[in-house]
Amino acid sequence: MSGHMGQVVGYVRVSAVDQNEARQIAALGSVDRLFSEKVSGRTTDRPQLQELLAYVRDGDVARVKSPDRLSRSTRDLLELVEKLQGKGAQVEFVDNPSLNTGTPQGEFLLTVLAACAQLELATLRERQAEGIAIAKQNGVYERTLRLTGEQIAQARKRIAADVPKAVVARELGVSRQTLYTALAGEGSYAVSEGDGTVES
Repeated sequence: MSGHMGQVVGYVRVSAVDQNEARQIAALGSVDRLFSEKVSGRTTDRPQLQELLAYVRDGDVARVKSPDRLSRSTRDLLELVEKLQGKGAQVEFVDNPSLNTGTPQGEFLLTVLAACAQLELATLRERQAEGIAIAKQNGVYERTLRLTGEQIAQARKRIAADVPKAVVARELGVSRQTLYTALAGEGSYAVSEGDGTVES
């Protein structure tokens, strides 16, 4: 883009809690154009940020007070920095100059942050998968009623005849936890089971 003199474009975001933007504006110093956001929330809910992304040109510098003004999540932050760099703009963090793009140190730290974000995501997915697996083991994840009133009545008879609960659960094809819940009439069994039970 010939003839375009690089501009310093400032971005300020104040949350619903702290409506005072003066401190951030003062920290940015002299800027050619200021975008000021009065909301908190996801990137998509921030019209001023979207406008800034549309406004910056090759050679511009986007200046913010700190990374958390730009984004609340590492992944989001990196995505925004990449978008700005993709347009040929550099990003400057007044409070965290070591993260400024265009410096070897900044590029290195952003690479480390990207690795951390990846790890965070992988860990989160693994935790979710583990949580589901554990819930399934405990019978918590079974969304539907697995035992009918008739089966519960039958289970009560078997248990009354001294058949171990583990065996009864296996016969019915449910986890022990599900059997205990059904026998106790807890959770989703509280209403469904009323008739068809045989008191031992």
